[in-house]
Amino acid sequence: MVDSSKDVNGGFPGDKKITVVFVLGGPGSGKGTQCAKIVENFGFTHLSAGDLLRAEIKSGSENGSMISNMIKEGKIVPSEVTVELLQKAMLESGNDKFLIDGFPRNEENRATFENVTKIEPEFILFFNCPEEEMERRLLSRNQGRDDDNIETIRKRFRVFVESSVPVVEYYDMKGKVRKVDALKPIDEVFEAVKAVFDPFHVKVE
Repeated sequence: MVDSSKDVNGGFPGDKKITVVFVLGGPGSGKGTQCAKIVENFGFTHLSAGDLLRAEIKSGSENGSMISNMIKEGKIVPSEVTVELLQKAMLESGNDKFLIDGFPRNEENRATFENVTKIEPEFILFFNCPEEEMERRLLSRNQGRDDDNIETIRKRFRVFVESSVPVVEYYDMKGKVRKVDALKPIDEVFEAVKAVFDPFHVKVE
């Protein structure tokens, strides 16, 4: 039997346990900051679906042009495209522990990821933050912009609530959601995150 690091369909080696954690939270909930700390402390690889799509567009590939055109036309990029980019990045990283940030954005994303990769997430890390606080953080970050910015921010919240919350509820029914109060200061939020990730602590200090 040929020893290959991945099987014929480009999936993961059958005997290797892949740990995936989906990281969800509204815009301004502090996901990015906490992901960086998890990578540093627990040896996970951080993948952002949005960053991968942007990188693909930048690469000028045929796939990138198609993604770019869909975004320009206001269409949603097919789940298969996003999942393939995630899977490719996972395989290329050589790691077996992943934080997937801002994904799945909706039920279709979720179902496609599980069907294509055959991986169910270990758990969902959900940064729970009141809308008013996220709005305050985003506005202080975006100082000097036009006032219609508040409209854009509120639209992002609505999309998040309509699309991502059903995903959180789906995993909640399976007992896979770990909610963290993101209203607290960064270090206190990370203390709560650390408690969730402690079983994965293999990194030597």
